[in-house]
Amino acid sequence: MEKEMEKEGETMMVKIMVWLIRGYQLMISPYKPPSCRFAPTCSHYAIESIRRFGAWWGGWLALRRILKCHPFHPGGYDPVPDQHK
Repeated sequence: MEKEMEKEGETMMVKIMVWLIRGYQLMISPYKPPSCRFAPTCSHYAIESIRRFGAWWGGWLALRRILKCHPFHPGGYDPVPDQHK
């Protein structure tokens, strides 16, 4: 029973995080010039990692990816890992 409650809470957190990222994609991103140096974009990476690994680990992967987004990092193709390490 406790595991089910924890899983439901995680699912709700995932939905909230994805909803916030989609809001950014729809309401903020269109007004900024395209400058993403990665494929997939950081917001798409964040949604995929959160859906695949959950709010905590997926959120950590998304944060690490966003922190790599600066002029001194070459960027390129950087997919979400297939499994949790």
